[in-house]
Amino acid sequence: MLFQDRADAGRQLAKALLKYKSREPVILALPRGGVLVAAEVAAVLDAPLDLLLVRKIGLPSQPELAMGAVADGEIPTIIRNSEVIEISGISAGEFDAVCNEERAEIERRRKRYLGDRARTIVAEQVAIIIDDGVATGATTLAALRAARARKPKELVLASPVAPLDTIKRLHPEVDAIVCLDAPRDLGAIGFFYRDFHQVTDGEVIAILKRFHANRPFPAPEGRP
Repeated sequence: MLFQDRADAGRQLAKALLKYKSREPVILALPRGGVLVAAEVAAVLDAPLDLLLVRKIGLPSQPELAMGAVADGEIPTIIRNSEVIEISGISAGEFDAVCNEERAEIERRRKRYLGDRARTIVAEQVAIIIDDGVATGATTLAALRAARARKPKELVLASPVAPLDTIKRLHPEVDAIVCLDAPRDLGAIGFFYRDFHQVTDGEVIAILKRFHANRPFPAPEGRP
């Protein structure tokens, strides 16, 4: 399946998620690219939108290869890829050094994107986690476990594209997965988009301004 851009992928994903609209879900997007997809879903589902800040922990010598991932939270969620760490001979100190760099980047993004914006209440809600694509699943796993720690009533992973083996590995972490295309061989997420431009901080901030972080509380009975 080839998507025109992230907005197109989001509109198609929203159709597949329509059954959740009546359950008043909350949408948690992985920045940056996932925010453009999630915005289309949040608009169709009339749902609050927030960010789930997560970073890959790459090998010092090969940053694109994940030796783990870290997700934001009161207690950060840290995932270690033991196989990659062992094969590469990475020490605990080397892992922690890169992890701390990524935690600093998460903090930068939180201040830049969210400022004093309220955070979405996830407890006892149907939470839908959205990215523009899932590859190895390392960052997604960290995101899912961080979201699960916030005690949602139900946790759903939604993505336009993800390899079949990754979907199978992530299934035990969620209550449902909605994926539009699950090839056996992914290649790269960008291959599934005509336009897969580098999303800017400004785009993320502009999208967040369009959505509430939480649903308005209903007025007490007898009051407008």
